[in-house]
Amino acid sequence: MMSKIRQFTSPVITLEPEGTINDALFLMQKNDIKRVVIVQNNFPIGIVTERDMGRFLEHDKTTKTLDKIPIHNIMNRNLVTISVEDEDIATQSAIRMDTFQISSVIVVDNEGKLVGITTKSDLARIFASLYARAYRVADYMSKKIITCRKTDLLLFALDMLNKNKISRLVVTDNEGNPVGVITYDTFLRNSGFFKASKSTRDYLLPSANAKEMRVGDLIKDELLTVETQDDLATAAKLMTDYTVSGIPVVDSNGSLEGIISSTDIVKAYSEVETHFRLAKKDPHFE
Repeated sequence: MMSKIRQFTSPVITLEPEGTINDALFLMQKNDIKRVVIVQNNFPIGIVTERDMGRFLEHDKTTKTLDKIPIHNIMNRNLVTISVEDEDIATQSAIRMDTFQISSVIVVDNEGKLVGITTKSDLARIFASLYARAYRVADYMSKKIITCRKTDLLLFALDMLNKNKISRLVVTDNEGNPVGVITYDTFLRNSGFFKASKSTRDYLLPSANAKEMRVGDLIKDELLTVETQDDLATAAKLMTDYTVSGIPVVDSNGSLEGIISSTDIVKAYSEVETHFRLAKKDPHFE
């Protein structure tokens, strides 16, 4: 049973509800993760993600420091779970993620106790290994792209992420050509919070003078891209290999066409078996 769990789930990092935002941030950075599950007596009672923290602190007006704000104040209590006894944890998790527009599903035993967590990254990894040539990138990519420029202020990029409730922005040069991607993870990895006092409120920003820093100060010059006709499984493997959750889609000239994300991979995963069954019954189905 444990080998089955490990096949479909990521390691779970947990925190008690009396823990603080400061504790959760430390665990995220130390373990290179995007979420912490809140537990009580090994029962999952909530979850907190990078975006939850970003949204909370952007609008927080209290004078409390981060090590004085209990994590239960911002945790999401509406958990979506799946039983470890389920016959197909991966597919059922994909359906739940797509239906509820969430990034992870909690795996529990028959008593409701925590045993694992399945994330979009897990599903991208499994999709890459199982469903080569099932779809093209064009079948699932999003053509709605929210961008920022290398010359934009970091605060502007952070505000765009929060306002649009998204995890990443495609970064362009002044001619509109894609040159990188900036995400919540970019901010967290460079966070000055861990180099400064616990009283800092701009926890996602890299230094005291970050209000004058530009997007180009954080992003790398390397750009990972795919094209519309590429195999969707190839895109999923690139996400896994490079530990990213979104890749810009370009045409043969390098012009921006869209973006493919782990959310899109999850949607494909939730539909692929149904499509295979339909195709088997009707050879004209595509």
